[in-house]
Amino acid sequence: MCTTDPKEHAHELIERLPPTQVAAVVGLLEAMLDPVAHALASAPMDDEPLSEEERQALARSEAWFQEQGGKGIPMEDVLADFGLTPEDVAEKSGSQH
Repeated sequence: MCTTDPKEHAHELIERLPPTQVAAVVGLLEAMLDPVAHALASAPMDDEPLSEEERQALARSEAWFQEQGGKGIPMEDVLADFGLTPEDVAEKSGSQH
């Protein structure tokens, strides 16, 4: 059954989805309604040329990364530098929803 009202039609379609797909649709709708996410998604690519200083910094970071065997710093180590644990981050993330 297809109604002429797009919102009613969307509701009808959502009612027919299994729960896992409903969660995906909710995430999509939330992203569509988030002005920051929308601005980022529709922002043009940065095509500004790199300065010499930026090129050198990039080369230093790439060299460091290669010296580490192509592995970055584990998240736990980064958090520890700030006196945090993964649980601290999970708690912060959970409290914002």
